[in-house]
Amino acid sequence: MEVCYTLEFEKQYKKLSKFSKFKVKSTIKRIKHKFGKIGKPLAGLKFFREVRINEKRLYFLIYNTNLIILIVAISNKKTQQATINKILNELKNYKKYL
Repeated sequence: MEVCYTLEFEKQYKKLSKFSKFKVKSTIKRIKHKFGKIGKPLAGLKFFREVRINEKRLYFLIYNTNLIILIVAISNKKTQQATINKILNELKNYKKYL
């Protein structure tokens, strides 16, 4: 099983505080360990999920056939819906990370 990251996620991650980075890293480890059994499914899609980390939300896609978790973005509550909509519009483009 492999964890991949989008460029958008990497840019957002760099802006986080040290504590938030630690929380995100530990959450990603939990996601990898419990492959597909953590996070809230979004937009009626089992492979598109969200995990809440304090005031932030971490969005990821699960590709069962390739055993890949693609970490897509981080947002706060204020930008949550805009982030979800953007991810849904870009779903086909995320295949390039596989």
